[in-house]
Amino acid sequence: MDNYALFTKSISLETLGIKGASVHYQLTPAELHRICVAKGQGAETSTGALAINTGEFTGRCPQDRFIVEDAITADKVWWGKVNLPFDSKKFDALYNKVTAYLSNKEVYVRDGYVCADSNYRLNVRAVTEHAWSNLFCYNMFLRPNENELDDLTADWHVICAPGFKADPLIDGTQNPNFAILNFTRKIVLIGGTGYTGEIKKGIFSALNFLMPVYNNTLPMHCSANVGEDGDTAIFFGLSGTGKTTLSADPARKLIGDDEHGWTHENTVFNFEGGCYAKVINLTDEHEPDIYRAIKKGALLENVTFKYGGYEVDYTDVSITPNTRVSYPLDFIQNIQPGSIGYNPKNIFFLSADSFGILPPISKLTAGQAAYYFISGYTAKVAGTEVGVKEPQPNFSACFGAPFMPLHPAKYAEMLISKMEETGVNVWLINTGWTGGGYGTGERMKLKYTRAMITAALSGQLVDVDYIKDEFFGLAVPQSCPNVPDEVLNPRDTWESKKAYDKKAKELAGEFRKNFAKFESFSNEEIIAGGPLA
Repeated sequence: MDNYALFTKSISLETLGIKGASVHYQLTPAELHRICVAKGQGAETSTGALAINTGEFTGRCPQDRFIVEDAITADKVWWGKVNLPFDSKKFDALYNKVTAYLSNKEVYVRDGYVCADSNYRLNVRAVTEHAWSNLFCYNMFLRPNENELDDLTADWHVICAPGFKADPLIDGTQNPNFAILNFTRKIVLIGGTGYTGEIKKGIFSALNFLMPVYNNTLPMHCSANVGEDGDTAIFFGLSGTGKTTLSADPARKLIGDDEHGWTHENTVFNFEGGCYAKVINLTDEHEPDIYRAIKKGALLENVTFKYGGYEVDYTDVSITPNTRVSYPLDFIQNIQPGSIGYNPKNIFFLSADSFGILPPISKLTAGQAAYYFISGYTAKVAGTEVGVKEPQPNFSACFGAPFMPLHPAKYAEMLISKMEETGVNVWLINTGWTGGGYGTGERMKLKYTRAMITAALSGQLVDVDYIKDEFFGLAVPQSCPNVPDEVLNPRDTWESKKAYDKKAKELAGEFRKNFAKFESFSNEEIIAGGPLA
């Protein structure tokens, strides 16, 4: 677990405004683990992993995420409900409060970087109030070696102070918790929340601005893996749709599970050095790679233990359904060296359709691919965001609107261009419900979804018969190895065909209603890619 030893390098944070702090620099996972247990901030599980509780917040708070409006962002950011503007002077004042709060305290400093392709590398220094936040950074950022650390200069800083509460009336936030990006000062400032996902998504949001604007690279909220022939597969989807699970394929090498860049040289590279997976109902049988990665060095969040010991109860949602684990990428055995893939051949859009309407697999035309990418339909999974108690239908542009500072048109244009250049196959996968909606039907069996994806990757769906879906115009295969034929057509799985038709028309209407705001920049082919009904 200790990839490099403890460092004695003396670090001063005074240039950041943090004075008199007791700085713990670049501690190993073992030392961070020991500190958390000693301070009563976590417990060691039966597998050796560290389990902690993130406190009040067990999910992201999109309504409390801001971007400083300044000369860099004013004319480029897509301002609105997703990207809330924050005054630069208010930021400076709030930043000074946070650094004063961290002064004269114990703090943990981690130097790392993001972007596995060295041509796009971004060095990040994280300053965290808690040791377990620093362990999360170790797991999720790419890890420099000792020689690299001697000359490493941070391009961006993450300042994370869960114990600091803002005063909304004075500080300009909406609540005591906040996550703010400042592109001029190159800072992600987080306060009032201990949820580690805010750290990861803060840097991802920064890359989603920097990569298209300055590097002509498409940032993607996706997982990716590589086959034996060197073909890369890309899996788009929001949390809970199966990105991590489906990309962990024993027959393919994992590039990464959540955040990637697709370059103009047609390579796909991981932004991160680790995985951040949901562990609700986790079993060794269904998700062996994730299950076996939960060992010494892994960080579990908001889980509980079975009675009388330290064995995790993965079925318990008493704290949150959004239980999580982070671990370094090399905790997965079958990984792609260098975390870079080439020659993308297949793209999968993953949607957890809570209505049970969309086919479990369908092949998309170019116009449909653009339409469904821009729409980004899925369901908000319970617990992933504060206030979400059960799955809700949700449209998230580009399958990642909460993290996309630019207008969705920019990302869509880049993806469409790449699809045209490469001739990549695009598939829509429903990992959600079948036989009815949430509460009536059942979740699509994972073994069926895996079989459909395997068939698509291996070319086994090329010569099968397809029918056109009556409501959405999607091309639905009528046979697939290791999948019952009746599963492939969602209408056939419903007890009441009349009820299916009614709900399908309603969902088609929701698609059209959502897409209305994008029609002005969409051509006729893209608009025609939408529902028929």
